[in-house]
Amino acid sequence: MIRWAYAFVDRPRDRFPEACAFWAAVTGSRPSPLRGPAGEFVTLLPEKPADAHLKAQAVDGPGGAHLDLAVDDLATTTAGARALGAAPVHAEDGLEVLRSPGGVLFCLVPWAGERSRPAPVTAPDGSVSRLDQVCLDLPAEAFDAEAEFWTALTGWDSAPGAHPEFHVLAPPAELPVRILLQRLAAPAPATAHLDLACTDPSATRAGHERHGATFVAPGADWLVMRDPAGGIYCLTGRDPVSGRVVRRG
Repeated sequence: MIRWAYAFVDRPRDRFPEACAFWAAVTGSRPSPLRGPAGEFVTLLPEKPADAHLKAQAVDGPGGAHLDLAVDDLATTTAGARALGAAPVHAEDGLEVLRSPGGVLFCLVPWAGERSRPAPVTAPDGSVSRLDQVCLDLPAEAFDAEAEFWTALTGWDSAPGAHPEFHVLAPPAELPVRILLQRLAAPAPATAHLDLACTDPSATRAGHERHGATFVAPGADWLVMRDPAGGIYCLTGRDPVSGRVVRRG
């Protein structure tokens, strides 16, 4: 059973300090000390009492995002994931790295008792945001199989999204990270990016730009952004508490 979920910011090693500083600033958190054999991991710790749900990793290459799912029985969940079609990538004590049938990397780790979801972040202008979603960007031919895989693996509520290219996996309310599947219009390898739910995406955009982000393009209910380390992410017009799309105007 999935007890907690972490969103991971994966960024190039030479831009990692910029990425950590940016994501700490826009999520109201503070970076933990570096850890790992090469100092490649950071946990972004909430300023207010709660359990962390965001981590960062220095990687070779352009980076992106991935999910860590904390489970109460690592061996059983790993076996279940493999039975559903996930491929093993790497294993060590307390960590299983897997690849979904469509090519999405993710990790399974033991649950460490996390249970307190961080509160949304309120900016000085009153706008509210929460980093609450990992979006899996999938080639069209893998989309249906990925929706089936992630639905079976998580056991979360699974339904079509607000637009035909989306499918949403909504966890129990106490878990901090949702999964959104996006069908890509053009052929491309499977990747992932982070999404924030925002009461006012334009106001949140301005705040992020003050921290070094740049605007890339508008979407139907979202704004595509690039962080100072070059990573793409989105500001979405969703309720930061429920995660649901808010219709405006």
